[in-house]
Amino acid sequence: MPDTPGAPDIPGAPDASGTFDAPDAPRSPDTPALIMLRGIRKRFGGRHGVPETEVLHGIDLDIRAGEYVAIMGASGSGKTTLMNLIGCLDRPSAGDYRFDGQPVARMDSDALARLRREVFGFVFQGYHLIGTATALDNVAMPARYAGVAERARHTRAATLLSRLGLGDRLQHLPRQLSGGQQQRVSIARALVNGGRVILADEPTGALDSASGAQVMDELDALHAAGHTVVLITHDAAVAARAQRVISMADGRIVGEERVAGRPADGHDFLTSTTTPAPDITRDRLPLWADLAEIFRSALQVMRINRLRTALTLLGIIIGVASVIVMLAVGRGSQEKVLAEMQVYGLRTIYVFRDWLPEGHQGRPLSLDDVKAVRRIPNVMQASPFIDQPGTVVRHGNRSFQTRISATTRDFAQALNWKVSEGVALDTVDEHDLRKVAVLGQTVRKALFGAHGKAVGEDILVGQVPYRVIGVLSPKPAPFPEDDVNSQVVVPLGSAIVRLVGRAELTRINVEIADMHHARETEAAVTRVLTARHGRKDFALLNQAQMVQQQADADRTLTLMLGLIAAISLVVGGIGVMNVMLMTVRERTGEIGIRMATGARQADIMRQFLVEAVLLTGLGGTAGVVIGVLLGLGLKAVGVPLIFSGVGTAVAFGCAVGTGVMFGFMPARQAARLDPVKALAGT
Repeated sequence: MPDTPGAPDIPGAPDASGTFDAPDAPRSPDTPALIMLRGIRKRFGGRHGVPETEVLHGIDLDIRAGEYVAIMGASGSGKTTLMNLIGCLDRPSAGDYRFDGQPVARMDSDALARLRREVFGFVFQGYHLIGTATALDNVAMPARYAGVAERARHTRAATLLSRLGLGDRLQHLPRQLSGGQQQRVSIARALVNGGRVILADEPTGALDSASGAQVMDELDALHAAGHTVVLITHDAAVAARAQRVISMADGRIVGEERVAGRPADGHDFLTSTTTPAPDITRDRLPLWADLAEIFRSALQVMRINRLRTALTLLGIIIGVASVIVMLAVGRGSQEKVLAEMQVYGLRTIYVFRDWLPEGHQGRPLSLDDVKAVRRIPNVMQASPFIDQPGTVVRHGNRSFQTRISATTRDFAQALNWKVSEGVALDTVDEHDLRKVAVLGQTVRKALFGAHGKAVGEDILVGQVPYRVIGVLSPKPAPFPEDDVNSQVVVPLGSAIVRLVGRAELTRINVEIADMHHARETEAAVTRVLTARHGRKDFALLNQAQMVQQQADADRTLTLMLGLIAAISLVVGGIGVMNVMLMTVRERTGEIGIRMATGARQADIMRQFLVEAVLLTGLGGTAGVVIGVLLGLGLKAVGVPLIFSGVGTAVAFGCAVGTGVMFGFMPARQAARLDPVKALAGT
């Protein structure tokens, strides 16, 4: 991978083989300084009505590779501000800072992060360890941001901790360690990427004398091993351990003294020969390789804030479950309505002979019209009908006035009507002009009683004898006044010859295949018959279109229900954003630690954005499970319900999408924090 634009060649960084050069030995006074400051000034304030204050007043300082320098001064003298500038945690307001000859002012944020990650190692007075991470993970963090694989960085971190006497404390959290142990963890963290320049800010300030002496011994040993050590202190005894003491007061260097450095006490825990550095790619790990670490961190934060996490998840869960159940109920109700309508044979377009404006009845419908209609796309069947109302039928001493419906064998399919006894009309009945009849349930009861046998019996239709071959199943009527069970169905041919004496059709029942194209099919029937008749002298009743309109209305209602349920997803997303904003505020110090150890802005953004997605992903998964279980419970008590795989996937995707959308702003806010202010927890 190419180096970050504007990034310098960093001495001590890994070479092509992935190993570190040993820290440079002290150079002669004529050697160019590794760290060179000229006229460095730092001002704070000057915005939003806050008066500007200058903390550093034209600092000139050279530090050569391998030196052991102590910067000493009272509290408020500016020494910590100077260390932040040297460690690239902050930028000077004026002046020139060069690291190994490279102007730091020209480096972008990623290049500065690379310096913090691969050159500088920080040892803070307050330790600055992430409280939710183990000692091992705290130490391995800079290597993670340097692109080192998890196993390699953990091996490196474990080796360092063991050499510092913490081999049995790898999985301990900072609160489970003493102050001296925490400081040794921070030293190991400073060294995990090589730590060419160690910046120690009051490293003994929070320790007892014994622990402080041990930490100073370790810093002495690091210097003896070739590391450049810059020590910030107000304690003259601590400063005396260095080779050179820089005195500061009121933001200025007021003195410099060279002292005889105390020899190292034999510690050699970080020489390149004893502990080779890991292979650093100088680029971040791919997201898939970093997910495990991010997830562990996120889950730890969730465990700490259980109640808040649960309440946030609740909004997502309710939203996802509501969308799934609402869509399933809506779809189930829609299918139920359609199924019930199909019982009425409402997949049908009825064509009637009509009256013309001048008061004459239109041209009769014919069998040729039926044949023409059958050829129209989307038409499954076209059944001719001759209706003769007011016909009296008799059996024995019982009679009943009803409607005769003369048709073909296709009528049962067109009307979705089956027989409960006997058989329906067939082709032979039509061709042979047989005198057979199929009775509706009302006619059957009127002529044969509730339990009398009808099939095989003879009846008189008008004055013509017909044999009963079947009884139609009971059928609900689409309209209360239309008793469809009160009719006698006979073959069209025999009715024309024996009953009505003419072939003029009363209507044509057109069964369509796809109800979604009912309107187009109606228009096609109109065109064909108008062309045949020369004018539109017929009327159409498109019940299929009515059914489709009802289905569309149900679909719209379902969509509205889904959108209403989706509102809770938005509310849950806002809750996620609120929680993430609170998390950024609460974890400001952690963000500062990550930046100090080399995290780029993109790394911080990735951390918090993935945490938001994880939060909503968990909520979405729980919502899907709860939604399905709730739906199954409703289905068990008889609620019509059909789950939609697409709807479920969309609901889950929307939940995760809210994590991305509402987590972006908090993640960006976290990434844009100033490292120094973040470390201070402000």
